[in-house]
Amino acid sequence: MTDFSGFRRLLTRSTVLPGMRRDDRDDPFDDFFRELERMMSDITGGEFDMRVERHDPGEAPTGDVHFEVYEEDEQLRVVADLPGVAKDGIDLKCDGEQLTIDAAGDQREYYERVQLPARVDEHSAEASYNNGILEVTFETAEDSADIDLS
Repeated sequence: MTDFSGFRRLLTRSTVLPGMRRDDRDDPFDDFFRELERMMSDITGGEFDMRVERHDPGEAPTGDVHFEVYEEDEQLRVVADLPGVAKDGIDLKCDGEQLTIDAAGDQREYYERVQLPARVDEHSAEASYNNGILEVTFETAEDSADIDLS
């Protein structure tokens, strides 16, 4: 018969290993996945790496940025969650079609390119950051300009 007492203890304790990134939210499966990684490492002789890279190798590391884009009348609003970052650690760039969010805090780094659903006037941008929530508002740009024939 298989002994699952180790898993039972694992699921009831809440520990953080040194060097592990923690989110502000508690993930009930953290300990479970740490134990799976430890077991796989034992089986494979330490050559197992369960980390998942979510960015291109040439880009800066990215945290999990949750963002929403809202189109309202003649405005476009991007709202992003950037917990653990100070206001002065955020760098925003926009070329009219794409918003780049580059942010770093003591324990977290975020890098996200947000493809905007409509062309915007990047010079109309207004941004605010409060309690880990970034909000950037743009005026949408005209789709095309009228050309007078003479």
